[in-house]
Amino acid sequence: MEKGYNSDIHIFGDFYHVQTEDWGPDLKVLITRVFKNGAVIKSIKTPYQQFLLDSASITSCRPKLREALRNQHKKILDLLQSGQLLYEKAKING
Repeated sequence: MEKGYNSDIHIFGDFYHVQTEDWGPDLKVLITRVFKNGAVIKSIKTPYQQFLLDSASITSCRPKLREALRNQHKKILDLLQSGQLLYEKAKING
C-alpha cells in the first residue's frame, strides 16, 4: 500500500509542494500539508471515521482508505490551483 502522495507545482512564480500521508492505524488520520517555498502554509487532517464504519476493521477498509487518500490529495491540488485553498475557506471533505 502506498504511504502517501507528493506533488510539486508552480503557481504565479511560487513553488508549492503538496504532501498527503496516511498516518496509520495508531493515529487514524489522513493529513495533507501544503508547503510554499519550503514553509508549511496549510495542514488538513481527516480522521479515518469519515470513511469507515465503526464496526469495520481498518484492514478490511484499506481500499476505501487508499481511495480517500488519493481523493484528498487531488482535491487539495485542485483547490490550490484554482486559488480557493489560499484565498477562501475551502471545504475539503464532502
